[in-house]
Amino acid sequence: MSINRREFVAAGLAAGASLGAASPAAAGQDTSGEAPHHDFRLKYAPHFDMFRAHAPGGVIDELKFIKDVGFRALEDNGMMRRPVEEQEQIAREMGRLGLEMGVFVATGSFEEPTFASGNPDSAEKVLADVKQAVETAKRVNAKWTTVVPGIFDHRLPLDYQTVNVVELLKRCCDLCEPSGLVMVLEPLNHYANHPELFLWQIPQAYLVCKSVGHPSCKILFDMYHQQISEGNIIPNIDTAWSEVAYFQTGDNPGRKEPTTGEMNYRNIFKHIHGRGFDGILGMEHGNSRPGKEGELAVINAYIECDSF
Repeated sequence: MSINRREFVAAGLAAGASLGAASPAAAGQDTSGEAPHHDFRLKYAPHFDMFRAHAPGGVIDELKFIKDVGFRALEDNGMMRRPVEEQEQIAREMGRLGLEMGVFVATGSFEEPTFASGNPDSAEKVLADVKQAVETAKRVNAKWTTVVPGIFDHRLPLDYQTVNVVELLKRCCDLCEPSGLVMVLEPLNHYANHPELFLWQIPQAYLVCKSVGHPSCKILFDMYHQQISEGNIIPNIDTAWSEVAYFQTGDNPGRKEPTTGEMNYRNIFKHIHGRGFDGILGMEHGNSRPGKEGELAVINAYIECDSF
């Protein structure tokens, strides 16, 4: 989902690179002030506005810059809300550049128990959103769409809520299956950002996906959120592996680029690559510094963490 789902997280700066990391020169980073190029091992996906100081000409300019740097994908949570003409324009340019489309948001409420309540009217709204997502995905060549199953319904025991979530997701799968679109369920942390959301841990998402039992329903493993919710990132990746279709990144604390917080993304990326992951890792975080300097810091952080 978006960096704070409604607005960017206001976060403090966190301290430099992790212990034992290679120096910028050793990692092949560019420190000259010009944007470097790197042949990344994994498909990291920036979002629009991440590099607007280097590419001030709008979305097409940003796509060209992303490609020139060496990134191979893009994610855009708000794609479904863009005018159809703009969606088609973005898709054409991404096709020309050979960029893959990451996630966009299909449905997600932060105020209503849209899935957990079992309310028929809420279910119809969710199904309408998913139908629209299927059409958007066809237009922009997307394989995955994010679903956030709303907030808790405090009037119902948790097990009843879980059944309601599973049953509605099964109905959503029936809509996604003909086109091959995969819904990715994103657990979001309760402590720093979203205390009322139904889905907040990877084991819970794993249970839901196994209960749905359909290839159109998988997990979006946002490592920023899960570092806060439960930690144990690599073991949880391994345990949930069969149901994980997509990753998102962001260091903690601060939700900025890797190397700004406590997480060892170099080891995490090495592990994901070693397991043969060929999907996308969305760069769903802010920049720790403003302007071109901050954008170069993001690029160099990914070069450093990808150099394993």
